[in-house]
Amino acid sequence: QVQLVESGGGLVQPGGSLRLSCAASGRIFNIPTMGWYRQAPGKERELVATMTISGTTNHADSVKGRFIVSRDNAKNMVYLQMNSLKPEDTSVYYCNARVRMYINEFSSSNYWGQGTQVTVSS
Repeated sequence: QVQLVESGGGLVQPGGSLRLSCAASGRIFNIPTMGWYRQAPGKERELVATMTISGTTNHADSVKGRFIVSRDNAKNMVYLQMNSLKPEDTSVYYCNARVRMYINEFSSSNYWGQGTQVTVSS
């Protein structure tokens, strides 16, 4: 009922920048929380940054000062501006959304995108 589609990944040199985008579509009433997680090979998926519908953000310590999460609530989109990228940022980045729907009654579900690869290498 809800789809998340990411874009913007790729290969970048250390110190470079990338911007990820994620668009949510489907039967959406609103999205209380939307953000990004990442998973490197052999590691668990970890929080990168999230943003509530009211604008409260939460960034992992490892990306504070380098990555910035933002949203366009009207378009159901979330972005991740990644600056000063490091080789250890190499991961598959996943968009995540806690979606509130109204179909005869309100309900909430958690959705994931398919992931986009970010590789930081010289």
